[in-house]
Amino acid sequence: MARLFGTDGVRGRANDQLTAELALDLASAAVRVLGAHAKLRPRVVVGRDPRASGELLEAALCAGLAAAGADAIRVGVVPTPAVAFLTADYRADFGVMISASHNPMPDNGIKFFAAGGHKLPDDVEDAIESAMHEEPVRPIGAAVGRIVDATDAADRYLAHLAGAVSGSLDGLTLVVDCAHGAASHVGPRAYEAAGAKVIAIHADPDGLNINDGCGSTHMDKLQAAVLEHGADLGLAHDGDADRCLAVDSTGAVVDGDMIMAILALAMHESGDLTDGVLVATVMSNLGLHLAMKSAGIELKVTGVGDRYVLEELRAGGYALGGEQSGHIVVPAVGTTGDGVLTGLMLAARVAQTGRRLADLAAVMTVLPQELINVPVSDKHAVAVAEEVLTAVKVAESELDGQGRILLRPSGTEQLVRVMVEAPTPESARGIAERVAAVVAGV
Repeated sequence: MARLFGTDGVRGRANDQLTAELALDLASAAVRVLGAHAKLRPRVVVGRDPRASGELLEAALCAGLAAAGADAIRVGVVPTPAVAFLTADYRADFGVMISASHNPMPDNGIKFFAAGGHKLPDDVEDAIESAMHEEPVRPIGAAVGRIVDATDAADRYLAHLAGAVSGSLDGLTLVVDCAHGAASHVGPRAYEAAGAKVIAIHADPDGLNINDGCGSTHMDKLQAAVLEHGADLGLAHDGDADRCLAVDSTGAVVDGDMIMAILALAMHESGDLTDGVLVATVMSNLGLHLAMKSAGIELKVTGVGDRYVLEELRAGGYALGGEQSGHIVVPAVGTTGDGVLTGLMLAARVAQTGRRLADLAAVMTVLPQELINVPVSDKHAVAVAEEVLTAVKVAESELDGQGRILLRPSGTEQLVRVMVEAPTPESARGIAERVAAVVAGV
């Protein structure tokens, strides 16, 4: 039987795979596992992004929490990192975020945070899944949980952001693409509070338009808006605002690798980059490796997924990590990736240095990258097949240290991903296509 929890909570098409009944059962099981050591009645923060199905799932989750004897603190539509922060700030026993991040509107997801706002390890998720098959506890009378609305949740989160970033954004003009998502209200407010002139686009969620041709997965509209308004930079968030990508004043995209390079250099300069280490995944561009080596910064590499970045950050006590997708983590001020915080830090660096974002990003030269997803019948067997390994060795020999090849099974689909970086787009594409053909033929 397939595991219920994926790499980032429980996800599926809302009201199909992810039903109200499943949400209610998950909530009840989570109370038994995550609320087991509560001295008083468990308290649980519940937030969501604006997609329409979040309303029914929020109702089901709160019902399940209350039926299991826990108090639900509804914080409404807020970013995922806000739920993580508020779980700690309200001293709740755990938190729940209802979101499918950058996925299309019909999808949704349920993600749990432990006390303190930390993501759950696999064994705790497995314990929740097991508890779903147990007979639920049904308290009665005064032992039944209550459901309350937190009217100060957004203000608490905004105050947290204001205290996390030093320096003013006075004089900067920002275009902010909110993806009709969870940052639509708090995002522009945070940047304005820091002193920037803000032009918000895609900031009118109606429950149906989240991520629809906008946000961090569709950068073209932000690029056009930055040029139209003559802005200093643009910032793009995804549906739950745990990511941030940028656009410089020339309209060029500044991805997560470039943002990490800029922030790592700034923190290294200020002495805040613990042990001179940046944490990134294997998907980060070779250009980031070369830029960090040149700056005397060690790059520690993890598997793909923000949870692995978080694990490495916590294990080593490091100060900065993230992914090419714009999911950036700064443990000193947050327990998970925070797109608005990332945007504030990036804009503050532009303001502090007085340099254009394009000039700051030039510290890193991006090598052309080609990614081909190859459908296969058995991704793990294919990835280690002798002919595939031979093809990879031949490709590495051809690159001769001027690029790299990465071949890995997908974490969620029957695919083998072939990624090649090389000095030119043509060589990257050619090598990737040759290796992909071998993978497809196994």
